[in-house]
Amino acid sequence: MKNQNALIANNESLLRDLQLFCEVARRSSFIGAATEIGLSPAHVSKRIATLESLLGVKLFNRTTRRVNITSDGEAAFAWAQKILENVDSMFESLSEAHSEPRGTLRISTSLRLGREHVAPILSLLRHRHPQLDIWLELMDRRVDLIGENFDIDIRVGEVQEKHLIAHRIGENKRVLAASPDYLARRGTVRVPAELAQHDCLLFRSRDDRFGVWRLVGPQGAETVKVTGPMAANHSDIVRQWALEGHGIIMASYWDVVGNLQDGSFVRVLPAYHQPADIWAVTAARSGSSAKVRSCVAFLREQLAEGPYALAVGG
Repeated sequence: MKNQNALIANNESLLRDLQLFCEVARRSSFIGAATEIGLSPAHVSKRIATLESLLGVKLFNRTTRRVNITSDGEAAFAWAQKILENVDSMFESLSEAHSEPRGTLRISTSLRLGREHVAPILSLLRHRHPQLDIWLELMDRRVDLIGENFDIDIRVGEVQEKHLIAHRIGENKRVLAASPDYLARRGTVRVPAELAQHDCLLFRSRDDRFGVWRLVGPQGAETVKVTGPMAANHSDIVRQWALEGHGIIMASYWDVVGNLQDGSFVRVLPAYHQPADIWAVTAARSGSSAKVRSCVAFLREQLAEGPYALAVGG
């Protein structure tokens, strides 16, 4: 029994060291990995040295500015990922018999959707399934789902990567809007082509070509190249500029419905919109996970009918 307990303890320590190693490899930084996991850089460095001694190879070349993975380290990284994925799959498979989802869920999404809708929905999910550990990151850029080790990326708009699995969890459309002051100065937009003569406030979103607006209306699909005096990579900034009268924006209906209702925004080309449904994107290896399936189903349910549901609009 003593030897068996020692073996279990050693295996648990090895799995933790492999997780540390993978985090360092992804971030090319002991400090970054330590910050992410909540350990000291010195402890991370010590555990990596122990793993190098165990494997008999050098995993990283260390300099004062950067940590570079070696060729042996790259081979070990590939094996470590497989080992950790297999261990996760084992626990997932064995826990299928339990009705309670458990384990860590790493989720990414855009800033405003995450703050206003996804975060409070995940709070409800955690109350329902207290065995889940949830890590949410908000960013207005497309993530590398596999390379950055996320289970789910919640996106607005088309999913273009063919190696990923897309689960539709919400209906959505983007609309054009501007402040009454801007439209009073510059005039009404009658057809999409006229947008090229207007100040269009550009947001570099996660999945669209910058400065190209694709619209669907009475004449079918139309594309127009737009320009403007101001652009940003943060949706809240662009929205505020539009409220202050600097130009026209394209935004999800749920994001501007309150402003349309109180009159601080007016719909531009109300017969046109851009389809932009909400998708929960997973890698093939995690798409069948019980915890991922539970989370995706709950998001779909809550975005449609819950207290933080998306306004779809006409």
